[in-house]
Amino acid sequence: MDTKERYHPNAYLARRRNVTKGLKARTKILAVMDRTNELTIKEVSQLALLSYSSSLHHVRLLEDEEILRREGKRPYKWKLTGKGQKSLDQLN
Repeated sequence: MDTKERYHPNAYLARRRNVTKGLKARTKILAVMDRTNELTIKEVSQLALLSYSSSLHHVRLLEDEEILRREGKRPYKWKLTGKGQKSLDQLN
């Protein structure tokens, strides 16, 4: 059995240290965003089972890497941009 955890390909950030806790949090957020593309931070935090502040922190990091973008007025809706790495499942 493979003991190494699998993280979402876009959870890895180019301009940050990729520590395990951050990779896990961003993987949860990106998994939620893959299912439902347009969400507020409150919805993301509830669906990903993370705190509001943690969700906001990681979503902003993903925005800096241009993986997510915010739209509209407050409360902002966050969407995937389509940039970043693709998993093998997404290529087929």
